Amino acid sequence: MSQAEIAVPLAGFIRQFHDAFSQNQLLRLVLSRYAGNQSELNRIQIRPILLKTGTQLSVLFENKTFDQTKNFSPDELTPLLTQWLTTDFRAALLECNGSETQLTVSKKGKVLLNTRKTATAALAPAQSHNREKQRFIDSQAPFLRELGIAGSDGQIAPTMQKKWKQINKFIEIFARALKEAGLLERGNLTIADFGSGKAYLTFAVAHYLQQLALPAEVIGVELRQSLVDLCNTTAARLNQPGIRFEQGDVQHYQSTGLDVMIALHACDTATDHAIHMGIRAGASVIMCSPCCHKEIRPQLQSPAVLSPLLQHGIHLGQEAEMLTDGIRALLLEAHGYDTQVFEFIALEHTSKNKMILAVKREGSVVAARQQAVLAQISALKQFYGIRQHCLEALLVQGSLSPASLSPPEAI
Repeated sequence: MSQAEIAVPLAGFIRQFHDAFSQNQLLRLVLSRYAGNQSELNRIQIRPILLKTGTQLSVLFENKTFDQTKNFSPDELTPLLTQWLTTDFRAALLECNGSETQLTVSKKGKVLLNTRKTATAALAPAQSHNREKQRFIDSQAPFLRELGIAGSDGQIAPTMQKKWKQINKFIEIFARALKEAGLLERGNLTIADFGSGKAYLTFAVAHYLQQLALPAEVIGVELRQSLVDLCNTTAARLNQPGIRFEQGDVQHYQSTGLDVMIALHACDTATDHAIHMGIRAGASVIMCSPCCHKEIRPQLQSPAVLSPLLQHGIHLGQEAEMLTDGIRALLLEAHGYDTQVFEFIALEHTSKNKMILAVKREGSVVAARQQAVLAQISALKQFYGIRQHCLEALLVQGSLSPASLSPPEAI
């Protein structure tokens, strides 16, 4: 097929793209099936974007190892788009408000166009370069000013941006867990945050529940009396009902009837005590962010096949962390919880970014399922030479399902 024959349908496709842009109907243009000579490039996405100088086109170059974004005016983009579609990309998808057009270039150079109708929105607005992300906590919330996260103008302090992102991500996960556990319909919830510290998250939880008009008692438990006094003073100054702070630690705190148990950054086996207390108290939701995995590492006996990998200290530490939290998750599964272990906030915002989230299943624990999970734990311990895991020992000592939680045979 001649270049002239190719140019005609391509020119029509590019004109359709410009018409959609000028009429504010453009959603995005995606160029794919890259056949050019840049080894890193995979595809290109083009969207309208609203800048101070007016609406421009944001071009995202999706590479194998990194992404790059550049902004162009329609006139600047036209020759580039013509080149890309003529020589570099074999497919393109033009998404507009009410339609989408697929362009495909065959191996023989034939250009195929297929247009179909799609759902029509009232308007296809350009994205703002500094568009506001969805936030579960409004930056104007009074507790943010009291805790120094925001100023009197409601603007988040530059030094508190990471904390602000942590708070919102945590509340996003918290909100999802409440829904999955069916707690949004219950009300009169009891929530305990162990190791509450300066209580950024404790106040955020109380504020979020207040916004939902969901009656709840939120308790911050902190070992340092000075912080307990400070947070109680802040709560009184905010006149925020349903929140209080107590002196104590997770190992000795006595509680029953908890709906949500929170323990972030509980060091070493304090996480095990927190999970044990949550199970013992019948919590519907358990949220832990563990750190300082010290118990398992000295016990690890590297299987011969793994020795070349685990001779490096960093790998051995990662292996101990994975094993510690993996067994915690399995023990929660054995006690009737659906459990996830995941990164809840990007590593750039905090090094303690792992979350163990457990939501209690409805009904009683199925014995066969429990035994199967406990057998998995026993096999893991035997494989790695683990003699003791704190949470497992606590559950045995607490006589929670004693028949099914008898300790595995000593190794």
